[in-house]
Amino acid sequence: MPRRDHMGPPWWHGRFRGHGYRITVAREAILDVLSQTEEHLSAEDVYLTVHKSYPNVGLTTVYRTLELLVHIGLVFKFDFGDGRARYELSEGPKGTRHHHHLVCTNCGRVIDYTDFIDDEIELLGRAEKGLSDKFNFRITNHLIQFYGLCDRCQKKT
Repeated sequence: MPRRDHMGPPWWHGRFRGHGYRITVAREAILDVLSQTEEHLSAEDVYLTVHKSYPNVGLTTVYRTLELLVHIGLVFKFDFGDGRARYELSEGPKGTRHHHHLVCTNCGRVIDYTDFIDDEIELLGRAEKGLSDKFNFRITNHLIQFYGLCDRCQKKT
């Protein structure tokens, strides 16, 4: 699971140590699982994958580690309305990969939306600036989720 390719440590090592935490095998394995998927995994999904290679890593460790990773900003935690928290990396080796989510309220499909047009970028920039000024608040990030019906569910109705 954790890479030992002698190409130097994974990108998250500096960030992890910068917050004063040790890098354990379990923590590295969990980050590795999240870095190898485009899906929004639940803690149970992460546990099942990690447990195959590291049977000593328990579900409680996975939950605690995911909360720690959320706390230090390496992982985002989402609620898509299905009663299960979902997780994904907040950034990758090339930096942040900002995106929004389209969530189908019928089948639960989650679509990552990354191809922003100039009008959207301008609108969000104005909204962030307005909120920052109004509340004297320094915005560092935002999460946006749109809910509705995906193309597959629209065809079924």
